[in-house]
Amino acid sequence: SKTTSHPGGDIGFPQAGHFEGDGPSRYEPRPERRYYTGMLIGFAGIFMLFAALTSALVVRKGISDDWIALTFPAILWPNTLILLASSFTMVKARWSLASTTQFRRWWGATVILGICFLLGQILAWQQLAVQGVYLSTNPSSSFFYVLTGSHGVHLLGGVVALLYLSWKMWRHPAAPSKTMVDVAGLYWHFMDGLWVYVFLLLLLWR
Repeated sequence: SKTTSHPGGDIGFPQAGHFEGDGPSRYEPRPERRYYTGMLIGFAGIFMLFAALTSALVVRKGISDDWIALTFPAILWPNTLILLASSFTMVKARWSLASTTQFRRWWGATVILGICFLLGQILAWQQLAVQGVYLSTNPSSSFFYVLTGSHGVHLLGGVVALLYLSWKMWRHPAAPSKTMVDVAGLYWHFMDGLWVYVFLLLLLWR
């Protein structure tokens, strides 16, 4: 089967409309389309989850007489900057895909920043625990833990994906396919944007 090669180390795919063997003709769609479609479906599920949590927070606060505004953990401010910086390094990695050395450098920086963000979130929870504020302390703290925890779990999935691609690069000294990088980058930027939303929601509705 004849394959195509794309700039940036893209993996080969059968050409659209290529005929296999001597049998009946069969159209073969480009596999990368399935990756993007799957990612968009995943985004829709995540969006509905956080939309439901947002609606619950607004309604609960509106009818609550036991809502106590919590002290916003100070670590969340620099932690937000760390995650935004990781989007910048992700873009730089994408732009330097043609250079394996540069790509690995920026990709590794993105992984490190993502891990630092997750550690910062744990520190934020520890700061609340020192104040005696836990998941079940009051409705405000409950939503804080649920929203930040839900985002943290999804971002952890992104970190695992980045580490997996790093492992593949270590086994095979070449840049991964452009499609894999684009899909991973799309998810990462979505997680960054989602965190900005969660951060502002918790800040303004605490």
